Amino acid sequence: MKIGILGTGMNVKDLLTVIDQLCFDYISVLGTEQTRNETLELKDRYGLDEVFFDYDAMLASNVDVIYVALPNHLHFSFAQEALNAGKHVIIEKPIVLSIAELLALKNIAEAQKCFILEAMNIHYLYPVQLIRKNLKQLGELKLVSLNYSQYSSRYNDFRQGIIHPAFDPSRGGGAMLDINVYNLHLVVGMFGRPDSYHYMPNIMNNVDTSGILVLNYPTFKAVCIGAKDCQAPAVSTIQGDKGCIILESPVNTLTGYKIRFNDGSFVESEQWNGHRLIPEFKEFIRIIESDDFQKAAKMLENSIIATEILETVSKQVTKENTHVQ
Repeated sequence: MKIGILGTGMNVKDLLTVIDQLCFDYISVLGTEQTRNETLELKDRYGLDEVFFDYDAMLASNVDVIYVALPNHLHFSFAQEALNAGKHVIIEKPIVLSIAELLALKNIAEAQKCFILEAMNIHYLYPVQLIRKNLKQLGELKLVSLNYSQYSSRYNDFRQGIIHPAFDPSRGGGAMLDINVYNLHLVVGMFGRPDSYHYMPNIMNNVDTSGILVLNYPTFKAVCIGAKDCQAPAVSTIQGDKGCIILESPVNTLTGYKIRFNDGSFVESEQWNGHRLIPEFKEFIRIIESDDFQKAAKMLENSIIATEILETVSKQVTKENTHVQ
């Protein structure tokens, strides 16, 4: 498989540190004139086959798959071009910013017989797979509480009026889309579509800097807390009437968990110490090379549900901000 990687940001640099473990036959990266030196440095450091500074040239090359790792507001247009060129696409989270965009990409992918996959690594992490198998030990589920609160390195700039994409609502920024999206995907991936949901954001300069998403399921409630303006230990729980699962790291870097039963006894899972991006990309390669459209459709359904919720939440933030003003 031959991959073309769009961008030189943190996710790309993280992936490149382990890309030699993924058995790609060809690896190229698309940079910009502003990132030319950085892009060439990455080529030398990781032995990349080629770098591009023109997207059309990359699409005209022999790449099979395009990995869209650009700012959120660019996901749709770049993925659309790739699909129209007959390339499979892997798109960083959040996959796109509206359900209309996602369904448009889905239609093009189906017409082109191409895959569209969201790079949401939690669905493929080994500890998450174990949690799925052990949920029954908790009895009847009552509460799910997930907290991913991390003080952003860009928040101080934001307070001074220097707006990076992660805090720019016009570019798909905000706590829900940037960080709480991981919690949302864990809940949707495990439990499907909620009956209802509501977001309670803290809004500053037109964007949610932190917030609480409440999801209502028929027999239990889920709470997703995400913050970029404050931080706390990333402790999350999945609670049933017989016990609870305790997670002590953000869900996207989960290495293990504990089960505590009502009698006070504990069971600790085996620890998984692999790189967080390897399981998802190995599965993406398997899906594409084996034409597993059934698995791809199942994963895309998670993305559709999450995107519907995220779009509604974004509109709610805009509405509440207008009301506050």
